[in-house]
Amino acid sequence: MPGRTGRSQRQSPQPRRARASVTLPVPGQPDVWNTVALPSRVSSVLSAPFRSREPGRRRVTIAASAAALAVLAGGTAAYGVAHKTITLDVDGEISRVTTFAGSVDGVLDDQGIEVGDRDTVAPAAPSALRDGSEIVVRHATLVTAQVDGVATDVWTTALDADEALTTLATRGGDVRLVASRSAGRAELPIDLALDGPVEVRVDGQVLEVADGSRGLAAVLDQLGLTLGELDQVSVARAGGAKVAVVINRVVVQDVPELQPIPFAVVEQPDPNRFEGSKKVTTAGVEGQRTLVHRITTVDGLETARELVTDAVTAAPVDKVVAVGTKERPAAPAPARSAPSAGSGSSGPVNPNVGGDADSLNWAALAACESGGRPDAVSSTGKYHGLYQFSVATWNGVGGSGLPSQASPDEQTMRAKMLYNRSGAGQWPSCGPRLFS
Repeated sequence: MPGRTGRSQRQSPQPRRARASVTLPVPGQPDVWNTVALPSRVSSVLSAPFRSREPGRRRVTIAASAAALAVLAGGTAAYGVAHKTITLDVDGEISRVTTFAGSVDGVLDDQGIEVGDRDTVAPAAPSALRDGSEIVVRHATLVTAQVDGVATDVWTTALDADEALTTLATRGGDVRLVASRSAGRAELPIDLALDGPVEVRVDGQVLEVADGSRGLAAVLDQLGLTLGELDQVSVARAGGAKVAVVINRVVVQDVPELQPIPFAVVEQPDPNRFEGSKKVTTAGVEGQRTLVHRITTVDGLETARELVTDAVTAAPVDKVVAVGTKERPAAPAPARSAPSAGSGSSGPVNPNVGGDADSLNWAALAACESGGRPDAVSSTGKYHGLYQFSVATWNGVGGSGLPSQASPDEQTMRAKMLYNRSGAGQWPSCGPRLFS
């Protein structure tokens, strides 16, 4: 504590002691009302009395000697009144001071103790002093208090966290002091407790330190606890111990999330394909969107989530479908000829046989094989009709006579039967036209 040269003399400081409560209010919402304790009175130990001066010479008259004695007696009495021994308690540090000051502010001035607007002094600064007086000074400290989850800065003249929490308890149900963080350390501007143990609650454990007067940083160092950059440290009331240091592990990390982007289907007209026919020319591929959320967890529980990035990391590829626009050729008119000997029917023939064959492009196959002529015969005379059957193949699907003499519907019906049995490979060159 700063000192300054003067008439007052401070004796050795005494240890902090139990004190009787005296309320020293500091008004205002950012301030708390604290009680201070008067220091225990200490026995007065006066300085050795001044020795009297040597007597005057004998030649002084009796009257003069009597007058001198009267003056000396008056001076001694004045000295006894002016010289005092008082007890001074500054922020819990108790010392005994001998002084000639006549008021509280005189002692504080002699001792170099500065007092601000938020500090408290008892008795009041202008109060007169007498031998054995006690003076209490409490300097205000700015702390961060969290009341029901809302943090605010508060001035307090409490000596420790226990006292500050007691005075703040009337402001809410959940009251705690918030430690400041810097360089991996946690600091509290006041002690945790003047005496007794404190609890430390961290990582699901409750640890106890016997001496809470060493300060927050020293308590954490004693336990070998390492704080993360974002960890929160606060001090709250506890059960068995006076106060509990609560450490909340805070983790903030960016977490990516992948989402598919569906592809579009694009149809493009194709004049080289017959109407109604479709073909996929480009396969569709899904794209990918990457979302990055900044997630905050406190002791493993998510407390906040913020979207920080939303980007397309892979664009989708459209599915392209060619759609035919070419007009289909008209179906060939049935030939007027005698029914084939083995057809077994003189009436019309249903060309549909069921299965996949009915949905294929038979007009395109006929156009490719015979130019669409039902009575066509190859130059070799071996292949006949719309689909250029050989006689053996024609007979194999139930036909009789020459294929070129059968009706177009019968030729188409038996061609479908052949497809259902053997596939498009029966027409090596023109077979792919079935799928156009």
